[in-house]
Amino acid sequence: MEGLVVKLPSFPFLSPNISSSSSSSTFRLGFRRFSASISAAVNEGFVSLGQLTRPDFPILHQEVNGSKLVYLDNAATSQKPTAVLKSLQNYYEAYNSNVHRGIHYLSAKATDEYELARKKVAAFINASDSAEIVFTRNATEAINLVAYSWGLSNLKPRDEIILTIAEHHSAIVPWQIVAQKTGAILKFVSLDENEVPDVEKLREMISTSTKLVVVHHVSNVLGSVLPIEDIVIWAHAVGAKVLVDACQSVPHMVVDVQGLDADFLVASSHKMCGPTGIGFLFGKSNLLLTMPPFLGGGEMISDVFLDHSTYAEPPS
Repeated sequence: MEGLVVKLPSFPFLSPNISSSSSSSTFRLGFRRFSASISAAVNEGFVSLGQLTRPDFPILHQEVNGSKLVYLDNAATSQKPTAVLKSLQNYYEAYNSNVHRGIHYLSAKATDEYELARKKVAAFINASDSAEIVFTRNATEAINLVAYSWGLSNLKPRDEIILTIAEHHSAIVPWQIVAQKTGAILKFVSLDENEVPDVEKLREMISTSTKLVVVHHVSNVLGSVLPIEDIVIWAHAVGAKVLVDACQSVPHMVVDVQGLDADFLVASSHKMCGPTGIGFLFGKSNLLLTMPPFLGGGEMISDVFLDHSTYAEPPS
């Protein structure tokens, strides 16, 4: 059915225009179809958000120990809706081919779709240019890319990197390795009385010795939401860069990289109902252009000679 008026509980995040004058709000949902499994609930005039979305996830159509499977580990990895699974199947059935490697139909089709995906990611986080989106295997690789390409080239002994103790291990370990190689110093922000990162302490720690601030947008453990805009202003005031781990925020919040003004931002597809094995790094163009290659081979190559090679420009 093209449209259906149903009652939903008052969720302010669903629509800023929903009236909150009563305990429930009525508005029009433009879904093209509803699963038969929720038809009974529709007939009763009430559909929960879970009832609307659950039919889209095949893995949830099973029972465990006699009860419907309830999956609550989305902070680790999310399940995949039918639309994603069908899209993957269509790729392998219809135009599986090397990207940026051929001039035949399948390769051209795959390349077009690949670059279209980059543009969609750029639009999703409001990057000014799709060339600021670098595809990686996951957010961990994206952080390592910044650490090895930007960090090893720009950090020197006694430079300071500020992190919070609530960062994901994948956002800590790469900088430990870089610090060992460069002589940079890691400084950690502790938790406050509310058991979330002490933002005021972070502000106090930023100094002219600070070269990089590495922070989560939303913590995968604490659920803390850090004021990235403020942190960026404090860091930029002393010439430091900011790397934001947005793995938990991008799936649940509007993330505007131009508004945040972060220098680097990473996220991972598998945490937002997408496939595994793909993530991205957002980096400001002026920074990406100065960063040496992280891995050699593949589409980062421009020309190869016996004694040297030239490299393609970002985001390759």
